[in-house]
Amino acid sequence: MIHPTAIVSPAAKIGKNVKIGSYSVIGDNVELGDDVEIMPHVCVDGYTAVGEGTRIFPFAAIGYSPQDLKFENEKSQLIIGKNNVIREHVTMHPGTKGDAMKTVIGDQNLFMVGVHIAHDCVIGNNIVMGNNATLGGHVKVEDNVIIGGLVAIHQWVRIGYGAIIGGMSGVERDVIPYGAAKGERAHLYDVNIIGLRRSGVDRNEIFMLKQAYDMIFSEDNTLFHNLNRVEESVRGAKTVDRLIEFMRKDSNRAFCLPKRDL
Repeated sequence: MIHPTAIVSPAAKIGKNVKIGSYSVIGDNVELGDDVEIMPHVCVDGYTAVGEGTRIFPFAAIGYSPQDLKFENEKSQLIIGKNNVIREHVTMHPGTKGDAMKTVIGDQNLFMVGVHIAHDCVIGNNIVMGNNATLGGHVKVEDNVIIGGLVAIHQWVRIGYGAIIGGMSGVERDVIPYGAAKGERAHLYDVNIIGLRRSGVDRNEIFMLKQAYDMIFSEDNTLFHNLNRVEESVRGAKTVDRLIEFMRKDSNRAFCLPKRDL
């Protein structure tokens, strides 16, 4: 299933039922899992592993050296999971010695046209990234996140489970789990109620999460004092526990906050 015009290194590891389209190039250290489809004019290089069932569309460039001036050709990795859809002109880069030496992509994600995943990012499962959305280096995106088109996310930012980022937003700070953020310099505007309903979260639990959100971002006291109050008073909801756990972890960035009226 390899087109005669494709250039596939003899050293590459190719699984069963793999399709490689015309004029595509597969490098020496690439591993393609079973049922992977590489469409025409795709380039995959570096120490890159592509999980089974993943489809890569034309003109994607996967696994090439990161756009990091500190990179010294270290043998870092790009690990892509199963059943991803990687559309046209997507770029994904391996890790660096400045972090864990690998970029990791989970399973069943959709990366639309022109998406960029920079070095050392860790991407979860069931994520949708809209056209030309961009992740700076070291970004972590948890499961079930939707990132709109033309979004730019600053390096080291964390995006929590089930969050949604509106199109054309610039995200400089961590977005909490289930947070809904938007804006030229993104701010929170609510919890992702539509996403919660679609994923089958109980109505009472959504109410508890909204209560926790309002308490945490109240201007009555400091953020972490309010977080302590939530831990004491809003209990028994998995969504709230996930929110608290996320906010308790160390981070290189501050939190994305609600926009305050002047």
